[in-house]
Amino acid sequence: MVFDSAKLTDAQFSKFSALIFAKCGIHLKSEKKELLNARLGKRLRATGIDSFKDYYEYVTRDQSGTELVHLIDSVSTNFTSFFRENAHFDYMTNVVLPAYHAENRGRGQGITIWSAACSSGEEPYTLAMVMEDFIAQNPGMQYRIKATDISTKVLAQAQRGVYPEDRVTKVPKAFLKRFFQRGMGKSEGLVRIKEQLRRKVSFERFNLMDELPCQESLDIIFCRNVMIYFNSATQQALVDKFYRCLAPGGHLFIGHSESLTSINHRFAQVASTAYRK
Repeated sequence: MVFDSAKLTDAQFSKFSALIFAKCGIHLKSEKKELLNARLGKRLRATGIDSFKDYYEYVTRDQSGTELVHLIDSVSTNFTSFFRENAHFDYMTNVVLPAYHAENRGRGQGITIWSAACSSGEEPYTLAMVMEDFIAQNPGMQYRIKATDISTKVLAQAQRGVYPEDRVTKVPKAFLKRFFQRGMGKSEGLVRIKEQLRRKVSFERFNLMDELPCQESLDIIFCRNVMIYFNSATQQALVDKFYRCLAPGGHLFIGHSESLTSINHRFAQVASTAYRK
């Protein structure tokens, strides 16, 4: 039986935080102890395990890795929204895409975009809307969007492409009409990304701590509001990976609460939290 009064000890917090850091790079500071206590408590109840000690042993001995995925899901922060930090999408529309289109006009070459921590899908679907709108005015351009996240829970929601109406308040009305379907009957109050746009985005689980399977093959990477959870060494390693994956002239966008100033990198800063290889 699981008791609601179960409390994570300092030693247990250290063990779990070390495990989480080793597996996905998230650095949990000591002030996150109560948050971890609450979220792990949900996993204890779900598994029927009655102590944090036994749960730790269960996670580390599970050779399938299934419970580790659930653990990481439970501690991941997945706040996002459509057109979040809209200045990035404006910069894409006004600077990045026109330059790319002019350089590759007539070659039939497509642009490849990676949403590297896509959460429940709002970011990659926003990117798809931006691309569709640009292509409508500049025909002949192709694109593909790869969206990844470490959380299987949010990826499942992203693939469905269904959201409450209050989640699309930042979406321009013209885009709402063009790219969304409103739910009716039992689905009233919900909207869904239209199938033709959903097909433009491929979703898969990926841990940013793993080696990236790309060498100079990406044109744009969005990795926003993720590095704030990493320590400086992990941030350095990740930025180096992104540089290797981007094609010459490719762009990296990070969150407005983040900075590369403390990182030794080879990018040129071209706008606020936007960098070019």
